[in-house]
Amino acid sequence: MLKLTLTFLLLILLSAGAQAAERAMEVRIGGRTFTAILADNGTAKAFSGRLPLTLDMSELNGNEKYHYLDRSLPSAPERVGQIRAGDIMLYGDNCVVLFYRSFSTSYRYTRIGHIEDASTLESAAGRGDAAVSFSQR
Repeated sequence: MLKLTLTFLLLILLSAGAQAAERAMEVRIGGRTFTAILADNGTAKAFSGRLPLTLDMSELNGNEKYHYLDRSLPSAPERVGQIRAGDIMLYGDNCVVLFYRSFSTSYRYTRIGHIEDASTLESAAGRGDAAVSFSQR
């Protein structure tokens, strides 16, 4: 019985690892490449279905880059309260936002994903507009 339970737990862990790998994407900005994990929702699935994608993202407020897509994505906006550096969000139904600083907000967003290690994201993003590439991992 114990052997069966351990085997079952191992299969669950392997499955979870495979699902996380399927949800991974690369984000390239300022000559650096970051690994992001996509959210488990329809917005992230629709976004990943458009990859690879390079967006000319505009600077806003000294904390984010944004780009309006030519076609809408499914959205389910919610008050997130806290933005973390590395969050990739959808504002409305067609504005992709990459946040490189953390702060509180009252705005509503739909989660697309999050960069795992955003410690150098702000320096990679720079001060102005930037080309940002998103691709499957």
